[in-house]
Amino acid sequence: MNCIQTWPEPIVRVQSLSDSGITAIPERYIKRLSERPSPSPLDSPASDDINIPVIDLSNLLSDDSSLRKETMSLISGACREWGFFQVVNHGVSHELMRRTREVWREFFHLPVEEKQRYANSPATYEGYGSRLGVEKGMKLDWSDYFFLHLLPNSMRNQNKWPKLPPECRELVAQYGEELVKLCGKLMKVFSTNLGLEQDYLQNSFGGEEIGACLRVNFYPKCPQPDLALGLSPHSDPGGMTLLLPDDNVSGLQVRRGDNWVTVKPIPNAFIVNIGDQIQVLSNATYKSVEHRVIVNSAKERVSLAFFYNPNGNIPIEPAKMLVTEEKPPLYKAMTFNEYRLFIRTRGPCGKSQVESLKSPH
Repeated sequence: MNCIQTWPEPIVRVQSLSDSGITAIPERYIKRLSERPSPSPLDSPASDDINIPVIDLSNLLSDDSSLRKETMSLISGACREWGFFQVVNHGVSHELMRRTREVWREFFHLPVEEKQRYANSPATYEGYGSRLGVEKGMKLDWSDYFFLHLLPNSMRNQNKWPKLPPECRELVAQYGEELVKLCGKLMKVFSTNLGLEQDYLQNSFGGEEIGACLRVNFYPKCPQPDLALGLSPHSDPGGMTLLLPDDNVSGLQVRRGDNWVTVKPIPNAFIVNIGDQIQVLSNATYKSVEHRVIVNSAKERVSLAFFYNPNGNIPIEPAKMLVTEEKPPLYKAMTFNEYRLFIRTRGPCGKSQVESLKSPH
């Protein structure tokens, strides 16, 4: 994959800016008027009645077929109507979730020299980063992150994972294994709900040879949260994302029509969202939905985004069974490696990338 090797400008760590005690954020982080969060995140009510669907996955294992069907139906509705839902009773240890999130919080509070050992480049994005996209002079998001590859094994290099805190590498490996299993279960449900063979989506992703990576997001306190975003609006380029949010503070907002809905995290739940690749495979029956992250002047925030992706070399196109005369294929075939190169060049750009794939029908 041809990738740009260096950042176009010196990298500034957002956490260092925040810790310096500035009262006004640099121009680079001030979003255009139309893109700013409104109302101010501090003023927006945390108790809005709207929230993304919450689904209890334990019913998928129930002996009661009506409960199983109802759960399948709830997931189908969430994929079609929202592109997002939260799952509880998902089978991943709550203690593993908590410890993994807290070990990353500790990482971001290590001395900057220790974190700098893992400074990343746009060639792979793997490591400690502070910007997405390589366009010179682009507006930046108010966040730092750590990105690492888990699968395929050929991409996995634990030497690039933080050595400190001491249990970080072991926890990340365990966490990754558990989330791969959970994604595998959800892929079967998605396939069945689409009327496909239950292994169709998984096989389209490459069977056992799928891709998986983790981006840990750190959103420092921001003195002017009404001018900045932690992450600009985008849909996720991959297959499916499992997000472990910060229990202490909301930040994720999901587009619903012309509005942004602030997601209220439920303790020990994962937020699941459909990525662009499943939108393509389902011929837009399921849609990836734009989302963004707001920041906060009083609290920092840590979240873990686990991306479950197709093998990078397999062309992804609409499933033949979902293509009819009335609904021709909406997208041309493209590998995930080709697709994400666009994202890595331009950074988060709403839904423009998946729209650009559309066939000229």
